[in-house]
Amino acid sequence: MKNITIKFILFAAVIVLSGCELEEISNPNAPTVESFDEGATQADVQLLAVGMEAVMRNDLEFHYDTMSILAREYYDLTGVDPRYTGELLKGPLDDNGFLTTRAFAAWYKIVKSGNVLITAVENSDAGFSNAVKNSYYGYAKTLKAYALLMVANRQYTNGIRLDVADPDNLGPIVGYSEALEGIMALLNDGLSDLNNSSAEFDFPLSSGFAGFDTPSTFARFNRAIAARVALYQGNYSLVLNLLNASFFDLNGDLYLGPAHVFGLTGNDISNAQFHVPNQSGQEFMVHDSWIDDATPGDARVAEKALLFDSGTVTFDNLTADYQIAVYDSNVDPVYLIRNEELILMYAEALAASNPGEAVNAINIVRNAAGIGDYTGPTDTNALITEILYQRRYSLFAEGHRLVDLRRLDRLNTDNVPLDRPGDNIIPMFPTPFNEGL
Repeated sequence: MKNITIKFILFAAVIVLSGCELEEISNPNAPTVESFDEGATQADVQLLAVGMEAVMRNDLEFHYDTMSILAREYYDLTGVDPRYTGELLKGPLDDNGFLTTRAFAAWYKIVKSGNVLITAVENSDAGFSNAVKNSYYGYAKTLKAYALLMVANRQYTNGIRLDVADPDNLGPIVGYSEALEGIMALLNDGLSDLNNSSAEFDFPLSSGFAGFDTPSTFARFNRAIAARVALYQGNYSLVLNLLNASFFDLNGDLYLGPAHVFGLTGNDISNAQFHVPNQSGQEFMVHDSWIDDATPGDARVAEKALLFDSGTVTFDNLTADYQIAVYDSNVDPVYLIRNEELILMYAEALAASNPGEAVNAINIVRNAAGIGDYTGPTDTNALITEILYQRRYSLFAEGHRLVDLRRLDRLNTDNVPLDRPGDNIIPMFPTPFNEGL
């Protein structure tokens, strides 16, 4: 991960996820979960902390691809697996298939990583001060909350488990509202820990967290995620309070924010969401409606979509002309959250109470895209429609569209085109088979 050698990725060998359970590790040359339970050294704990960030990047593409395809942002027309144009667009989704289970398992691996880290710190022989312990706890709880939010957005009303600390006594599956409440509580606990931490972390973070690599600056990331949770809860006054404590900056770089970083050396991994331009087998194609509905001259279209050289791509009675081009290389960063999203959250939170300031925030995003100021009506519904439109282009392929349409009660054929007979709008993923046992 740029400035951190990913020999720490061996941490992934510590955690093997089946549903939400930790299985025994039989490899005598690899560490076990139990080896961190008591007497972990400082180096052990540092390994766990760095490994937690590293493992967050695994299988990211399965989350973003499946969420984006459900929302018809883009299609996988490579033909590598017909389930991407069949099951994922028609349903029902297989509760034991990889479209359902793979990203689910990846996010819970992060949650389990955080639990292992917290236990290791609690029982360490390293002689950590309370302040240093708190820095580990705040870091782990924040990343756990982030992972739980991502999986909650996949499962929606099908629910998630918040408590998976004891694999022999898993907590209940809770609905979406209760999940958001639990995630917010975890973020607040993490903030309290970060506010009572040492000045520096006891472990290195990757270059993707530059500017967020101390407990106090990491806390701003924590508050940004909390603001996202509050937005999903419809608590606009809380959104504004949390944004003020985050890294939100109306005049700042739209791409300010912590990011996953990638590399091509050693044990590092590449950005699997990058698709080689105009190459056969890389036909991840933007839905025509995203191109057709764009404002003329919108720079985001040219930045994120590429007209496919070989012409219209057709597979399984689906067609598209533009290849997705959000990432320019296989080492481009993938942002966990960034300032452009925060600005649009700010606009939405003010749409009813201060429409003039909401328009000001909207115009920052519009002018960055080269499409000029907003000149439409300023009633609440019109502003929400405009903000949703800007989120569609600014946050394209970043996993937001399905969530936005659901929470604003707009998940319908006006916004999710059904291109073939038998296609359906699928609002969420089923509970994995082994989770319902």
